[in-house]
Amino acid sequence: MEPKELDQMSAEMALSTMVGLLLSAVVGAFLAILVLPAWLPALAGSLQGPAPKAYWYLTRASGLVAYVLLWLSIVLGLMITGRIARLWPGGPVAFDLHQHTALLSLSLSLFHALILLGDRYISFTPARIFIPFASVDYRPFWVGWGQLGLYLLALVTLSFYVRRRIGHTTWRRIHYLSFVVFLMVTVHGLMSGTDTARAGVRVMYQTAGWSVLGLGIYRALAVWVFPAFRKWTSALFGKGSAFSNERPRPLQGRSP
Repeated sequence: MEPKELDQMSAEMALSTMVGLLLSAVVGAFLAILVLPAWLPALAGSLQGPAPKAYWYLTRASGLVAYVLLWLSIVLGLMITGRIARLWPGGPVAFDLHQHTALLSLSLSLFHALILLGDRYISFTPARIFIPFASVDYRPFWVGWGQLGLYLLALVTLSFYVRRRIGHTTWRRIHYLSFVVFLMVTVHGLMSGTDTARAGVRVMYQTAGWSVLGLGIYRALAVWVFPAFRKWTSALFGKGSAFSNERPRPLQGRSP
């Protein structure tokens, strides 16, 4: 089988995985809203009472897990482009993990939003969930940042499946939006999350932020700065200088 055919089969399998995950998130959210109260009567007070808390707990938990998965995806992407993944866990493994953690993050982010339809305390509606800054009852500005981050995350994730059509250069430019998504989602979590005051959650945000910043700086140095510096020194001092990777070749036909 030709390499192009293998790549096409891999893309088709990845697309089916993406569709399955997104459908699972949607179906799971609506099952939690519609079916859980009937199947688990003991939770009826928490699920259907005047101030149901179960849906609020579910959205908080899914939001934190989605954030961790997004962080892992970005870290793996930086490891791939910074060539650290060659050492561990290996290029192909890192690429698969990078792609699937992004898909899982998108799916859980969708669940994180849809499950709020079952919460009666704030009374989210589909319009308030999917229209940025439409959440009038709960921190609309910071919630809006998370909504925009969800749409950008969907754009970045789905661009993988149309990479051949839009071209590698365009795809890479879209992929750089991952850092914008991470920043927006981090701000959304810090400013609108009710768990931000918890020590463990603060440590999570700090670890994620500093690790992405550190790997981003390393990637910029490894991919842009060091090669440009070597090229500049080679042009200034000549090949074989102390600043160049190339070493002078021994003269042919001369004894040492």
